[in-house]
Amino acid sequence: MTERPVPASELYTDEFAADPYPSYARLRADRPVCPVSSPRFDSYLISRFDDARTALTDPRLSKDLYGPGQHYLRIFGPNSEGLNKNMLNSDPPEHTRLRRIVSQAFAPRRIEALRPRVAEIVDTLLDRIVPRGGCDLMRDFAIPLPMLVISDLLGIPESDHERVLDWTQVIRTSGSANRSPEKDRAAVQEAQLRLHQYLTDLVQDKRAHPADDLIGALVDACDRDGELSEQELVTTTFLLLFAGHQTTADFIGNATVALLTHPDQLELLLASPELLPSAIEELLRFDGPLPVASPRIATEDIEYQGVCIPRGSVVGVAINSANRDPEHFADPDRLDVRRERAPHIGFGYGVHYCLGVSLARMEAQIGLGTLLRRLPGLRLGVPVAELRRLPAASPFRGLLELPVRFAA
Repeated sequence: MTERPVPASELYTDEFAADPYPSYARLRADRPVCPVSSPRFDSYLISRFDDARTALTDPRLSKDLYGPGQHYLRIFGPNSEGLNKNMLNSDPPEHTRLRRIVSQAFAPRRIEALRPRVAEIVDTLLDRIVPRGGCDLMRDFAIPLPMLVISDLLGIPESDHERVLDWTQVIRTSGSANRSPEKDRAAVQEAQLRLHQYLTDLVQDKRAHPADDLIGALVDACDRDGELSEQELVTTTFLLLFAGHQTTADFIGNATVALLTHPDQLELLLASPELLPSAIEELLRFDGPLPVASPRIATEDIEYQGVCIPRGSVVGVAINSANRDPEHFADPDRLDVRRERAPHIGFGYGVHYCLGVSLARMEAQIGLGTLLRRLPGLRLGVPVAELRRLPAASPFRGLLELPVRFAA
């Protein structure tokens, strides 16, 4: 059967951005698979846990946006191919080949070796914050922490960190109210072009001056083994740069707000820091940074929950909705840092399961744990209703700012 689309006016509002979970609950109950109109592109949204896991492994839902049909045009726009044609937007065997090349850099043993460096970055950032008694936690901690870590891993020179961060933040905040639509599009396109040119030049520099870093390894895979094309080399670097910091930054912000608005859970965590690993999983389930999985394309007419999804349709899997499905999580709208590790899909599922999961967990544990320990009396600097968030149409769930106060 077919259904009328859920209009953008119901889902892409400031109220939805502040708290999407009542809307997700209504969709799970009444319209678990439904067409949705959005400011960016129309799609079908899957919101229940079982359907979500099935869809994330359904071979009829393709991730190849750059193949026949050029679906990337309606999703990313005409200037996206230089940065977004990468393993995130591809199917096996291309995805398998690209992931294999990069996966060694994210092996748990190699990531664990980064622990002292991550702890050093966390302490350096907090050393600047602690004496002040207050800060914008996004600007001063949550965003720079993973950006510095992934820059080290990739081999981006320290002298370039600030401008690279500026470009990525322009892309991240696309659609925010602080820019008109015309200026927003122009700013994002300019940032994309500058970042693409920078990464292209950086690859050439690594080729001329080989280095023991991830970009150097990718250059070697391109030049010596022929396993990467030049375009794949640049776009893979962009994917690792952006994915390597964006979701972790938003997770730290979301997790901090969740704990500060659930003081009983914050007290539990402060009293029992050994709960931190399981608390990270619960915080990710409760309010994750990636509300809807990156787009998929139906390669044939398919049916979910009695709803026909026509061939060529964009399909979104609502991860944050699935992670609050009462069929799988007891009392799902309650934050419980003692909750037994639940099989959430905050890191995805199937062949596109997050490649950087070990790094993300380590950064979250060190960053959040040290933050809570070194900022006693941590509290929001504004009422929660006044927090400025990324727009509801953003592919990320996060904060533009996070003003906090604490005992200096």
